[in-house]
Amino acid sequence: MANRRASITDLAKTLGLSPSTISRALSDHADVSEATKVRVRQLAEELHYQPNQLAAALRRGRSNTLGVLVPHITGHFFPLVVNGIATEAAKLGFNVMICQSNEDAGQEQKNIDLLMNSQVEGILVSLANTTQSFGHFEAVRQQNIPLVFFDRKVEDFEGSNVSAVVIDDYQGAYEVVTHLIEQGCTRIAHFTGPLHLSIHKNRHQGYLDALAAHGLAADEALSVHCEMSQKGGQLAMRQLLKLPAAQRPDGVFASNDLAAVGALQTVKALRLRTPQDVAIVGFSNEVFTTLTEPMLSTVDQRCEQMGKMAVQLLQKMLKSGPNRVGPPKPIVLKPKLLVRESSQRR
Repeated sequence: MANRRASITDLAKTLGLSPSTISRALSDHADVSEATKVRVRQLAEELHYQPNQLAAALRRGRSNTLGVLVPHITGHFFPLVVNGIATEAAKLGFNVMICQSNEDAGQEQKNIDLLMNSQVEGILVSLANTTQSFGHFEAVRQQNIPLVFFDRKVEDFEGSNVSAVVIDDYQGAYEVVTHLIEQGCTRIAHFTGPLHLSIHKNRHQGYLDALAAHGLAADEALSVHCEMSQKGGQLAMRQLLKLPAAQRPDGVFASNDLAAVGALQTVKALRLRTPQDVAIVGFSNEVFTTLTEPMLSTVDQRCEQMGKMAVQLLQKMLKSGPNRVGPPKPIVLKPKLLVRESSQRR
């Protein structure tokens, strides 16, 4: 027993009692004598016995646990969303099991299997950026486990047990580009991630529509698909600054803050000025955006509120039970443009 957890069977063998008696004693059942309860509790303490919560969940038919799957727990955005989830879950009496996919579709599928096998009562998930097939989510839907996507969701994936909480990515992007145009930018570049993800697709469309609404033609050379990282932003900015002077961008909208910081660093390394030569705006309001020089303009995504609302949506589905007519209506949060030094020319 020294190398494994003590079980009810171990306690029963040591005390010469049945496992059912041990279980009732630990549950303070009335039909077990106080003397027996004392013996059982003392041995349980000596052996550091811990009840098997999964087995208990299987007996009860519920686990009081919510599964959470995020692409990563680095940076500012996802940790704050998870904090919102954990805070709201605790208020409602739920435990939280957190997994990360590391932006890997295969790991995402394994994590979904793990959460389902752990008898979680519902799953909150943000897609990995490499996910393009959705059979693992179909399995969740088929088992009628409440499923709430947040930030990144599967497009047109519906069901009575499926809902979502997202930011209005289109509107956020539209406001960014409008702001850059108002600051005098006429050649605005967009650094985008994979367009099969709704967040990047919607942000790119907002970019295109804002240009069109203000009479500016979209230049394909200024739409750069790059890794949404600091290095990705650096490489994308170097690529654009190699263009002839008249074709270079005077404004950049990056679909996340890391890529925007990379752009900022490249502009500075090439002895250009931000925002005078190139105005730059990111997306997400990472904590480091107020520490850059100049401070980075960005879009706040209301992270903690997103997490709290995702739990509230899931709770509504749990309360309505397996015979629910339909899911709660998806929630679309309004973005907030934060104008700082990196884009403020006027």
